[in-house]
Amino acid sequence: MIKFCPFYILALSEGTDELRLSNGTGPCSGRVEVKHEEQWGTVCDGDWTIKDAEVVCKQLQCGFAVKALNRAAFGQGTGPTWLYRVDCLGDESALWNCSHTGWGSFTCPHYFDIGVICSGFSDLRLTGGDTACSGHLKVKKEETWATVCFSHIDFKTASVICNELECGQAVDTLRGTHFGDRHELIWQEEFHCVGNEAHLADCPRKMHHTNTCSHDATVVCSGFGGYRLANGSTTCSGRVELLHGGTWGTLCDYLWDLPAANILCQQLDCGVALLIPSGQSFGEGNGSVWNATFSCQKNGSLLRDCLVHALGQDECPAGKEAHVVCSGCPGGRLVNGTTCSGIVEVRHGDTWGRLCHSHWNLQAASVLCHQLNCGYAKSIHMEDGFVDGNGPIWRDAFHCKGTESCLWDCVQVTLGNPTCSAKEVATVTCSGLAESLRLSGGESRCGGRVEISLHSVWSRVLDDDWDIRDVHVVCRQLQCGTAEKAYYLPKSERGMGLVGLRSVQCTGNETQLMLCNTSHYHTVPTGVSEDVGVICSGSRQMRLVNGTHHCAGRVELYHHGIWGTICDDNWDLSDANVVCKQLGCGHAIEASVSAHYGEGSGQIWLDDVNCTGAESDLWECPSRAWGQHNCQHKEDAGVLCSDFLALRLVNGNDCAGRVEVFYNGTWGSVCSNRMSLLTAATVCKHLGCGDGAIATDFKYGRGSGPTWLDHLECTEQHSSLWQCQSDPWDPQSCTNRAEETHITCTDREKLRVMGGEDECSGRVEMWHQGSWGTICDDAWDMADANVVCRQLGCGSAVSALREAAFGEGTGPIWLEKVHCKGTELSLWDCPAKPLFGKNCDHKEDAAVNCS
Repeated sequence: MIKFCPFYILALSEGTDELRLSNGTGPCSGRVEVKHEEQWGTVCDGDWTIKDAEVVCKQLQCGFAVKALNRAAFGQGTGPTWLYRVDCLGDESALWNCSHTGWGSFTCPHYFDIGVICSGFSDLRLTGGDTACSGHLKVKKEETWATVCFSHIDFKTASVICNELECGQAVDTLRGTHFGDRHELIWQEEFHCVGNEAHLADCPRKMHHTNTCSHDATVVCSGFGGYRLANGSTTCSGRVELLHGGTWGTLCDYLWDLPAANILCQQLDCGVALLIPSGQSFGEGNGSVWNATFSCQKNGSLLRDCLVHALGQDECPAGKEAHVVCSGCPGGRLVNGTTCSGIVEVRHGDTWGRLCHSHWNLQAASVLCHQLNCGYAKSIHMEDGFVDGNGPIWRDAFHCKGTESCLWDCVQVTLGNPTCSAKEVATVTCSGLAESLRLSGGESRCGGRVEISLHSVWSRVLDDDWDIRDVHVVCRQLQCGTAEKAYYLPKSERGMGLVGLRSVQCTGNETQLMLCNTSHYHTVPTGVSEDVGVICSGSRQMRLVNGTHHCAGRVELYHHGIWGTICDDNWDLSDANVVCKQLGCGHAIEASVSAHYGEGSGQIWLDDVNCTGAESDLWECPSRAWGQHNCQHKEDAGVLCSDFLALRLVNGNDCAGRVEVFYNGTWGSVCSNRMSLLTAATVCKHLGCGDGAIATDFKYGRGSGPTWLDHLECTEQHSSLWQCQSDPWDPQSCTNRAEETHITCTDREKLRVMGGEDECSGRVEMWHQGSWGTICDDAWDMADANVVCRQLGCGSAVSALREAAFGEGTGPIWLEKVHCKGTELSLWDCPAKPLFGKNCDHKEDAAVNCS
C-alpha cells in the first residue's frame, strides 16, 4: 500500500527569489513560503486579502484565488519572516513586487503565517454532449484542458457544476467513455462539494495522484439555465425568456398563471407579479420557443425548483407566451396573515426581519399595500390571528408621503430608534384587490386621476358630466373622507391607455363606482369626454419645507388640491407639537415665526391656530376657517422637531474632527465602540468628504454636551448615516469621554489624471460636489505638480504642463491659482482660489508628467 504524505510543494523561480505553497491538500493550496538569499521563510500579514492571494496564484500558474487565509491556516512555518504587510494591486508578476515593508524588516510570530487556496484551473466545460448543458467534464489548467475521472466527482459536485454553467439542475452523473490508452491530461484532484457552493473552485478537494481513469465523468444538467424578461418598459416587466441548452428563447406555457409569475418576479428580485398581460404586449422573440409547463405549488420556491415538463420546440399558440408585469419593489412582504394582511417584514441584504411598530403609520402602510398589489392600508392595528414570528426585528422608520411606488422610496431613518419586543411589531390590513379603484398622480392616495381595474388591467375613467356626486362615491369607496372637488385633468396630464368607464352617473349614495349608471369602453371613444380627477378630504397633507432634514422647516398644508402655508399669529409649542407628532418627528423643540425657514407662496390656509397639543391632526385644532387670514408670507410659521438630525465634525475642519450629531435640540458626541472603518467612511460620505476615512485617537479635543450614540454600525448598503444601526438615543451613551469618535476623511476630494499614457501622466482632474472637473493652469508650476504626483503615488513630477497638453476636459473647472510649496501631502492643503468667474476655460486645463 502506497501512502502519500500530505505535503505538496510547487515552486517557481524568478531570478534568485522563489515562491512555493507548503502543507496544502494539493499543488495549489498551502502556506505561502518565499526563498530569499538562499533561505526559505514565510510571509506574515494580519490584513492578507484576496487581491494579494491573486498574485500568488497567478505567479504559480494556479488559476485564480479562492481564499486568502491567515493565522497559520496550513500550520506554522519555520525560518525568517521574509515579507511583512504585503499590499498588492493584483496585477504584479511576483509577490515581492507588491508594496511591502522590505525584506526581513520585521520578525513575526509564525502564528501569523499566511496561506492561499487557488482554483488550480481557470475554466470548466461540458463537451461532446447533445447540448451545451451535458457532456464530458473538463477543466482548463494553464492552456491545456484536463479530463476529470468519474470516480473524482459525485452528484453534489454535478449540482455545483450545473449551477455555475447556468444549466439548471443536475439530472445525472454517468460513466463516460472508457479511457483505455487515451493520452490526455488527467485532473489529479477529487472534488468533495457540499452542494451549495457557487463555483466548483470553492469546493474542498483531495489530491489523488493517478495517470489513468477507468472512465471519464459525464454530467447531465436539466438545461434550464435561467430566466429573464425581454422587451418590457422596465427590467421588471416583459416577455419571459428561458435559457435552454445555451440558447435564449420565449417561454411557452399553457398553465402560466399569477402564482407562477409571482415566483418568477421574486426570483428576479422584482417584487410581486401585478398582472399577466395578454396578446403580444411585449413583441415577438428571436424565433426560439421553449415549450415547458411549470407546476409551482410551494410559496417562496424558485422556478428552477419547480417541476418542469419540456414539450418540444414547436411554435407557441397565440396567447400562450408567458408575460408578466412585476411591481419592481423587492424587500417587503406580509406574513402570518393573508395575502393582503399580516405582520410586516422587510429585507436587509439577504435577511428578512419584522418591522418595529413604533414609527409605523398609515402612509407607510399604504405604500407597502400598493407595492404588494393589495390596494391601500385600512388599518395598522394588531388583528386576531397575527402571531409572533422569528428572526430580527428591524427598527427602520419610513417617512412616506403616501404616493411613493415602493417603501424604499420613502425617507428611511434607523439611527437611534428604540428597540421592540416580539409583541410590538408592525402589522397592516390592506384593502385587497377587490377595491379595484385608485387615484394616481396626486399628492396623496386620496386625490388624483381616477383609474379602475378591469380584467387585471388599470384603465381610464372618462366623463363629460363629472360632478361632486360622482366624487362622493369615489371618496367613500376608497375610505378617503368626504368629497371636496370634482375636476377634469389638463391636457398634459391625461392618460393614454385603455378606457374602462365612460359617462358615470351617480346619485352620490352608491358604495362603489361600478354600482353607478356607467358605460364600459375598451378603446378610446370619440367625443369630448375627458379624464376625471377627484380631491377628497382625506387628501389633506402636511410637509416641512426649506429645512435640511424632513423634521424641520416651514409648515405647509395641502388642501383642495393646493399647497399653502400657516400664519404665525398665536403660533406656539403646543401647535408645533401637533405638527411634529403628526409627521412622526417626535416632539417640538421650537415653534418658529416670521418666515424663519423662508417665505412661501400662494395660499395661506390657516390663521390663529390654537391647539391643546393632544390633537392627532393639525386641522382638528381651533383656528379661523380655511383660507381666512389677515397675514402675509413674511409671517409663515415653522417648526423644529426633536427628531431633526444633523452631523458635523468639530475642532478640525469640514472633513476632520470629533464627530457630533444634533438630536433633541442639542449637539452631542458619538461613541467609538465597534466603530468600523466602513462606518467612519459612511460619515465622510454623508458629509460630502469622499468615501475614505481613518479613525484618529483623541486628536480633536473633548466634547462637553451629551454623548448621544453608541455601537454605530453601517453597511455598504447605507447611503445615508441615518439608515445605519445603533443603540437607542441616550445622552450618556459613552462611559467616558475617551470613547468619543475622532475621524479624518482621507479623500474628501478624489484626484486622477486623464488622457496620458498611463496612470501617472495626464490632465489633472478632481472630484468635488459629486462630479469630476479640472484645474486652471494660472500659476501652475512644478511645486503644484509635485504634490499631485506624490498624492497619486506616482513619485515626483517630471513636468508641470499647461494649455490642455493632454486634451481639454469637460465639466466644472474647480480651482485656479493653486500655490503649493511642494511639501504638502495633499493638493487640498495648498492655497488656491475656487473658480467662480469666467477667468478660465478648458483650453487652460493643467496637467502633469510624474516619474
